[in-house]
Amino acid sequence: MNRLLLGSGWAILLAAGALSPALAQPASAWPVKAIRWIVPWPPGGGADVLSRMLSPHLADALRQQIVIDNRGGAAGNIGAELAARSAPDGYTIVFAYSGTHAINPSIYRRMPFRESDFAPIIQLASVPQVLVVHPSLPVRNVKELVALAQSRPEELTYGSSGSGAFNHLTGALFGQMTGTKIVHVPYKGGGPAAVALLAGEISMILGEPASMVGFVRSGKVRALAVTSARRAPGFPELPTIAEAGVPGYEATSWNGMLAPAGTPAAIIARLNSELNRIIAAPEISRRMLDNGYEPVGGPPEKLGELIRAEIAKWAPVVKAAGVQVD
Repeated sequence: MNRLLLGSGWAILLAAGALSPALAQPASAWPVKAIRWIVPWPPGGGADVLSRMLSPHLADALRQQIVIDNRGGAAGNIGAELAARSAPDGYTIVFAYSGTHAINPSIYRRMPFRESDFAPIIQLASVPQVLVVHPSLPVRNVKELVALAQSRPEELTYGSSGSGAFNHLTGALFGQMTGTKIVHVPYKGGGPAAVALLAGEISMILGEPASMVGFVRSGKVRALAVTSARRAPGFPELPTIAEAGVPGYEATSWNGMLAPAGTPAAIIARLNSELNRIIAAPEISRRMLDNGYEPVGGPPEKLGELIRAEIAKWAPVVKAAGVQVD
């Protein structure tokens, strides 16, 4: 009987190993199956664009399929929580965004995850936002926009990728520093917000360049400035908002990659190495810059330090803006 039970136990273990290769293989054998790349935003937004730009190259490097899994909602919290609750076996990674990981902790009363639930992999990029208006708006520069907004309080609107998202706060900061009252309209991602701007549902957006660059270059919308402290390499013709008439204005987001906490260090190191190599490749770096992303890279610890610093930076801004989401 004991021999039969032991045999059954081994059968169960062998079956489990067959169903989950990661449990039966050491980290050195990773990866042996497809990897899920969670994007906590709908298709079409900046996070989705950059993920689909980089993931095929990571798939080639690892010789495994990378499956993009868009899980939008709650300013990125839904997708991030899904990643945090996933097995730390190297088969789930998640796109990280400054709004979700640096701003949401100050906005949401009940956060569904903590930063300790993640292991940093790499900071991919620094991302200045672009101030874009619908072509029907009779403004050609930031000063004209401010004057129009001051003359028409609460008539102009700006879209964002969700309440509490980074581009929500960039708009709130713009309103605070210019003394204007521009109504915020939240959407479920950068893609839907960009579509709303094209349709004339909103007056303007301070959005990630990747979701807007095609429309800007085709003339369907009008770009006025970038939100960074210096001009963006991808848009050298655009002034910063500070130099265009709002001194001291600066807001730059960032993108990175995280894994569930407990993911083996060897797997984190491999992912970090491959992604550093990918974003440093001249053709990829140029594509990133053309879409408004400034490649960064570096060790995993650099991203962890950035997240901690950004949480401290944005907490007083959120408090001043009075933004709170239950």
